[in-house]
Amino acid sequence: MTDSSPTPDPSARAQRLRTQIRQHNYRYYILDDPAITDAEYDALMVALRELESEHPELVTPDSPTQRVGAPPDDGFAKVTHETPMLSLDNAFDADDVRAWGERIHRRLAPDHDLEAAPLAYVAEPKVDGLAVALVYQNGRLTRAATRGNGRVGEDVTSNVRALRSIPLVLPADPAALPPEITLPERLEVRGEIYFPLSDFEAMNARLEEEGKSTYVHPRNAAAGGLRQLDPAITAERPLRLFAYAVPEPAALGVTTQSGLLDALRALGLQTNPHSRRFTDLEALIAFAEGWLGRRDELDYLADGVVIKVDSLRWQNELGAVSHHPRWAVALKAPAEETTTTVERIEVRVGRTGRLVPHATLAPAQIRGVTISQATLHNEDYVVERDIREGDTVLIKRAGDVIPQVVRVLPDLRPEGTTPWTMPAICPACGEPAERAEEESDTYCVNASCPAQLQRHLEHFVARGAMDIDGLGIKLVTLFIGEGLIQGVADLFRLKPEDLEGREGFGEKRIANLMAAIDAARDRPLGRLLVGLGIRHVGGTVAGLLARRFHSIDLLAEADEEALAEVDGVGPEIASSVVAWFELPRNRSLVEELRELGVRLADPEPETRAPDDDGPQPLADKRIVLTGTLPTLTRSEARALIEQAGGKVVGSVSKKTDYLLAGENAGSKLAKAEELEVEVVDEAWLRGVVGG
Repeated sequence: MTDSSPTPDPSARAQRLRTQIRQHNYRYYILDDPAITDAEYDALMVALRELESEHPELVTPDSPTQRVGAPPDDGFAKVTHETPMLSLDNAFDADDVRAWGERIHRRLAPDHDLEAAPLAYVAEPKVDGLAVALVYQNGRLTRAATRGNGRVGEDVTSNVRALRSIPLVLPADPAALPPEITLPERLEVRGEIYFPLSDFEAMNARLEEEGKSTYVHPRNAAAGGLRQLDPAITAERPLRLFAYAVPEPAALGVTTQSGLLDALRALGLQTNPHSRRFTDLEALIAFAEGWLGRRDELDYLADGVVIKVDSLRWQNELGAVSHHPRWAVALKAPAEETTTTVERIEVRVGRTGRLVPHATLAPAQIRGVTISQATLHNEDYVVERDIREGDTVLIKRAGDVIPQVVRVLPDLRPEGTTPWTMPAICPACGEPAERAEEESDTYCVNASCPAQLQRHLEHFVARGAMDIDGLGIKLVTLFIGEGLIQGVADLFRLKPEDLEGREGFGEKRIANLMAAIDAARDRPLGRLLVGLGIRHVGGTVAGLLARRFHSIDLLAEADEEALAEVDGVGPEIASSVVAWFELPRNRSLVEELRELGVRLADPEPETRAPDDDGPQPLADKRIVLTGTLPTLTRSEARALIEQAGGKVVGSVSKKTDYLLAGENAGSKLAKAEELEVEVVDEAWLRGVVGG
């Protein structure tokens, strides 16, 4: 339907044109049911542009004509996600999904009658695209950010505004919005931006005709398109979005994942049309396995099927670990395979001294990705498969991501090949390499091995750790080679005179580097914990530990039980942290950093004064939580205690004032009784804090 009856009032006519264009975008991109031809749509856009040209005062930021209006960016600002964008845990076969379902059932069964209200699930193909978060304020798109590392992404608002498939205003068609759906003042929508395969192939064909370079992979083309500094270039790529999540879904008035998807569609956002709800896990598995075998029917890359618990309340109760929610899992597609040849096998030394064999392969493609390298993990992996230089091998991308050598094709082995053996000396320093009994890994025994030192320093100065600007791989290598650095603490001993007179080091560069090193002394504790290279402690876990213990000294004193009490920290991580602090050389490093002025603690959150917002009946009380409480989650109980002035600690000791215990309290209850610590329950806590 076109604007065939002009309205005398220019403002009213402009609003009418915008409404019509939004409705036609909704029908085209969301419903896949266009009501007008492309020529008619173009006529509406021309009419609106001409009207806004004649009356510039009528132009609004959310007008369809303003999608590409921002000048090219100099770069992308950082955006901190209020709610982290977690990744998904993986399942690789039906048994893995069943095991996940059993874990969910075990967690919910003690508190819920799952016979009367059985578990339901929602499944949909897992799109291989780029995760984004869109913020709508009063129904208008105000910000778009990439996932980044899950906590901090990049602001790509101007580029997302350039995509016609993403509405600038919600609801896209008010007439299609059911009365039970409420649009909150602020709505964050998360989804996956992808490049339709048909459009990707058409773009490559056009580029080839023009004699230009083509793109290898649709996902890379989508990511590159979204990160263009000029939004006009992004607009040339027909990227689409599948919306699938809202951090605060209750604001929409929905209670289930399936209801959330319905609400997002009603608002005018595209959701995956193949999503299905199931109350039988076996039927869901059959659906998922069916799609894994028919991925080629889809007009986008899909590397699996995402499965979620349908109830949003139960999702909240199940919670998350540091990397992924417990209430969702991704059944990954079987990796596609191809053959290639092993050109050489070389050993690299990691920052922990572990010797890892790597294969350099003749380039081969799997699902549009060129593979030329593959890790061979350890000596046993190579020997058991008898992988040799010159062999023809079958390779796959494990989980569609990591290149992996599956097996050798012995009938194609050329004459004269010899079995591979792990070197007896470290290839980086020439010192002996040893393999411990009953272990598969081989390590360099030289604590001063330059490869270990180099990789440890590279890790320490990286952006996610101490973030020492200007100190990259080349400088780290130079400083080690010239004996200026023999460990991470030596970075903070560098002086300007150590660098003066060296090639490439002018006065300004030296000053900038010294300033960057000095700034690194005051990094938050979480950054330092990442930089120290404690096994299993990445950015997320480091942040959790820093918020819980506040100082490296308190962290060093914590036992495995106290560490495992931190939400998101499991027994393996706890054991690794304790083992790191037990080594004398690591304790010595901490003391060196202390003497050099490196910050080893974060300020503890200030507790409210009694006269601030209410009484503090638990002021200065140390409380340990254990077991499952009747109605409160662990985090909710912690919040009530802290609001009342108390402090939640991880383990029971003589200094503990109360043990707040629920069902299945375990060893902490026994220890509290042994130490005569008062044991209380949820009813006591509610009574203390006023109900």
